[in-house]
Amino acid sequence: MNLFKFKPTSPGVRNKIKLVNNLYKYKSFKFLKKSIKFKSGRNNTGSITIRHKGGRSKRFYRYLDVFRNKINIFGIIEKIEYDPNRNSNIFLILYSDGERRYIIACKNINIGEIIISSFEAPIKIGNTLILKNIPLGTKIHCVEIKPGMGGKIARSAGCYCLLHFKSFEYVSIYLKSGLIINLNPYCRATIGEVGNSEHILIKKGKAGSKRNLGIRPTVRGVAMNPVDHPHGGGEGKTSGGRDPVSIWGKYCKSFKKKCHVL
Repeated sequence: MNLFKFKPTSPGVRNKIKLVNNLYKYKSFKFLKKSIKFKSGRNNTGSITIRHKGGRSKRFYRYLDVFRNKINIFGIIEKIEYDPNRNSNIFLILYSDGERRYIIACKNINIGEIIISSFEAPIKIGNTLILKNIPLGTKIHCVEIKPGMGGKIARSAGCYCLLHFKSFEYVSIYLKSGLIINLNPYCRATIGEVGNSEHILIKKGKAGSKRNLGIRPTVRGVAMNPVDHPHGGGEGKTSGGRDPVSIWGKYCKSFKKKCHVL
């Protein structure tokens, strides 16, 4: 993957940085996707429940196999595709029984390589196995919280966990955020880290590109009226003289939000 920086021929592309990759450019399989309706941050009564959302380009949802429950069946990586619903890419896997499924794309693995999901699979990038059979210090992603629940942890672009400690009762994994989580030894995880780690370097360059993704503008609290935000009002550009709070009055900075060990 290469980063492409545009010439500053207009304000819209002056700071734009695009990621150039060699992904599959044609239509995906119909039976592995469905159309979804964007709620624009509204509930069933039309009230705004999530701010800064609305109006985006049409997209299809890809059915993603996070369970990896085809045990002891070999699969070959057929294609690498773009998924508009996540910042990581996806693999199209063709299994030996003829079934095709999508999974999250790993780093340092290519088209044509063979993967497998098993309780005692080889320690190879793309393979899925239980945590008790994975060596300490191994990079893993798509980790289950409970056995059979499907991968929930470390699914974003460039994310991974490290196997930190193992015992008969639990297994500890170390997250990139610094958290240490204790899990069941029979939870499954995939070897390797999620690909497309360069996604963090992308710059949209203009607000219109964000609007195509369904992201609306975010207004600062100090620019609002007192009836709309705790920081609103005042004469001139004043910050209100209080600690930063959200629109509902809850502290949003300078306090501990989560414990270090779960």
